[in-house]
Amino acid sequence: MAFAWRGGRHDVDEEFVAYYAARARSLRNTAYLLCGDWHLAEDLTQITFTNLYRAWHRIQRHDVLDQYARRVLLRAFLDERRRPWRRELATTPGSSTLDSVATDEPGAPDERKLLDTALARLSPRHRAVLVLRFWDDLSVEQVADILRCSTGTVKSQTSRGLVALRALLGAELTSGGQP
Repeated sequence: MAFAWRGGRHDVDEEFVAYYAARARSLRNTAYLLCGDWHLAEDLTQITFTNLYRAWHRIQRHDVLDQYARRVLLRAFLDERRRPWRRELATTPGSSTLDSVATDEPGAPDERKLLDTALARLSPRHRAVLVLRFWDDLSVEQVADILRCSTGTVKSQTSRGLVALRALLGAELTSGGQP
């Protein structure tokens, strides 16, 4: 009876473990698209699930849990971007940490590398909107709720982000980024 003193906590822990098993990979992929670094994506996913676990007993509506988890992930990403040691990266001219991460992943297609590089060059806000809208396939209203902004802001950020992404992809393709 290791859990007898905790009452019904064992059942709550099992629910959390089941949720983690079902959603960790998806949240990690979303985190990678936000930050462009698999190691940081792991850290962001861990931060997200740590914060979810802390609030697990207070979460009433499990039907919107994925949306809440994405909000926690996005906040963790934005918090990491604000940290001083994340502002400067020691790289050689012309190199990108995203390029090295993408090439480390076995079998990554060249188009994926181009997209990852272009996403890394977008502002965090544009990247967040595009990832949530098109990678996680969320509605405008869901993204607005996660970002705590109006639906009009999501629409305009999506439009501007797509314009910027197309421009970046066009520049990559014309500069020889395609094999």
